[in-house]
Amino acid sequence: MRIATFNINSIRNRLPRLVEWLAEAQPDVACLQELRIVDGEFPIAAVRDAGYGAIWKAQKTRYNGVAILARDADPVEVRRALPGDPKDSEARYLEAAVNGILIGCLYAPNGNPQPGPKFDFKLAWLKRLVEHAKGLYASGVPVVLAGDYNVVPTPNDIYATRSYDDNALVEPKCRAAFRQLIDLGWSDAIRVRQPTGPIYTFWDYMRKRWERDAGLRIDHLLLNAELSARLVDAGVDKAVRGKVGASDHAPAWIEVR
Repeated sequence: MRIATFNINSIRNRLPRLVEWLAEAQPDVACLQELRIVDGEFPIAAVRDAGYGAIWKAQKTRYNGVAILARDADPVEVRRALPGDPKDSEARYLEAAVNGILIGCLYAPNGNPQPGPKFDFKLAWLKRLVEHAKGLYASGVPVVLAGDYNVVPTPNDIYATRSYDDNALVEPKCRAAFRQLIDLGWSDAIRVRQPTGPIYTFWDYMRKRWERDAGLRIDHLLLNAELSARLVDAGVDKAVRGKVGASDHAPAWIEVR
């Protein structure tokens, strides 16, 4: 079973690339982020024509947005928001069951500029994620938390540069929140399979960062013990980023028994 996460960076603008990738990679589950649509604009007909059922959450301002797609199935929705803040109306978390696996699809706040209210919101959001992850880890069922965490976990997950030194993606408090998840027992599947060397999932459009392979790893799939025991492989569909009209992210994926 292949489970992928893909920040699509506007599903309306990238729909041809999405459908193309679904046909080529044939993930059993695809977690999408940054839909940038309102609910009524989700291209469910095209997604169904591609062979997938879907649930999604968008918001009125056309920012954010997450979706879970399942091949030849309809995801069974479990949760539509990250618990802990009833006033949080941003479309950043969705949870569903697919073929016996609990899928958490997340799009963490960017947090820039920092310091400031956006950064404070990011830290609070990550704290809520850690709290929710505690219960999911102990649930006794296989769980994956897949998505754009907007965190570069270590200096090994970013190209050699000083240009991100003041960026929230590498800020120590954000890295500490990610480390809390690992300390709870969650496995960073990409690094389990590829413990050394550069692995990137995001290349900014500016300054020829794709052409220079000046990337960052901010899209992650974290597995609890029940699912990590079934991990077969993990990787990044890097070539997707190089296509015309591509998102600035590439899909990351796992294969599990």
